[in-house]
Amino acid sequence: MDNPFRYRVFYTVRQKVVTGAVVLALLAWGTVTAVRHLTTPEDRTCAPGVARPAGSDECVGVATAGDGYDFGQARLSAVAAAIGRENATLREGHFATIALLLPLTSTSPGLREKVARELQGAFLQQYRANRQNNESPKIRVVLANTGKDNVHWKAAVEQLKTMTGGPHRLRAVSGIATSSAAVRSAVGELTGAGIAVVGTTITADDIANGPGAHHFPGLARVSPTNGDEARALAHFGRVDAAKALLVHDTRTGDHYTETLRKAFSDLLARSPYEPQLFTSAEDPNAEGTTANTFRQITHLVCDTRADTVYFAGRHTQLRQFINALGARGCKDRSFTVLTGDEASYLGADPQLDRSALDAGLTVRYAALAHPDAWQERPGYRPPATGGSAAAYGEFTRLLAEASRAPAGPIGPVSLADGQAIIAYDGMATAVRAVREATPTGSRVPPLADVARQWPQVKGSLKVAGASGWICLDNHGNPYDKAVPVVQLTRTTPRFVAMAWPEGRPPAADCLPPRRS
Repeated sequence: MDNPFRYRVFYTVRQKVVTGAVVLALLAWGTVTAVRHLTTPEDRTCAPGVARPAGSDECVGVATAGDGYDFGQARLSAVAAAIGRENATLREGHFATIALLLPLTSTSPGLREKVARELQGAFLQQYRANRQNNESPKIRVVLANTGKDNVHWKAAVEQLKTMTGGPHRLRAVSGIATSSAAVRSAVGELTGAGIAVVGTTITADDIANGPGAHHFPGLARVSPTNGDEARALAHFGRVDAAKALLVHDTRTGDHYTETLRKAFSDLLARSPYEPQLFTSAEDPNAEGTTANTFRQITHLVCDTRADTVYFAGRHTQLRQFINALGARGCKDRSFTVLTGDEASYLGADPQLDRSALDAGLTVRYAALAHPDAWQERPGYRPPATGGSAAAYGEFTRLLAEASRAPAGPIGPVSLADGQAIIAYDGMATAVRAVREATPTGSRVPPLADVARQWPQVKGSLKVAGASGWICLDNHGNPYDKAVPVVQLTRTTPRFVAMAWPEGRPPAADCLPPRRS
């Protein structure tokens, strides 16, 4: 039977009007919501100064607040927070800002570790600088992310160029850690804008200034060039070129591999063997197909009378090559592989076949720094010049102090790869320039004057770095910088000896000679 209540509710004229009005209101609300969704830009902000570019989930840019934002990277959280706490102690108007420009969201395991160490080393120097009596200005640090493979370098650099005035008073940029085309462009943009730049681990010879070629005015470096590394290895090893060959990458656009290849080629001008070639993937951190190529190259190496192989390539391909040599057919013969500082990544690489290092294969590389280089022990006394145990001891003292509350913690620290040590020295060099450029009675130096300080960083004005003395020539390059030769082992990379681009340590005055 019909329900009279149902009839009254849904079928009276009044209810039809009410129902219609509700339906129209819902339709109107839905339309407005849809239009607002379509016309209002999506909020892609991650933090002040940091956002996700269109088509990317990476948070890139400059964390302008300096409050400890970690770019969503858990491994950076502790040290980023420590930087934020240090920044919070500074008085407005009494500091200069130094930015750390790095690929903070890299997906490469090796580079992720490197970046974490760079931040830790830079923080230690900030902590030290802000506790030096009567030294001004104080130092504020901000983090700038160029993204995976430095793809978003342009966005970060454009932001940095706007930060030279108040309230940031940016006066220098450090970090600058990879010798790539993107980094070369970033350095060019920054120095072109009059901003001083200190490269920590860039070693490519063509991301540097020299006689008649000042493409990067205001650039200083605390690491030796690939050419200097190669010369230091040559002085150390005294390799017979007649029994040596070169294996190198042919991929173009990588300034590290290209300049290292050239440096090694010059050393092996009298080698009877043509170089063995491989081509890495566009992303050098990708495995690609080069493992197959190295398996074949290993056969050809066994066909020669060579006992030394110079390798010019990135760490992923170096690891593949070492693994291939470990499985070589001529295991009755011993080989030594000599290479650049990229090998420092392999100490913590889980894909390295460490048993290869016990099969008549020795892998040595030119490191940028090592914790044993300046510490005396039975059978080893550090050089009398070129660095000091006291300077390295100051670094380790600060590490112990700043790792605790209230400054720290700064996360787990490993010194074996030298990255924290060289970043500490890079920041020290930037701080020196900022403070030397500050006129008496002023709180902050003129921007242009900071980039003009490098010719005076030498002699008694050198930076006594934890990695060794930093005595810059008139072009901003370190003169005769200490090069620790390090050997890969099954466990921790082992310091072998100190080598020098000039064949011997610098004189006590550490004054670069006149070059023609």
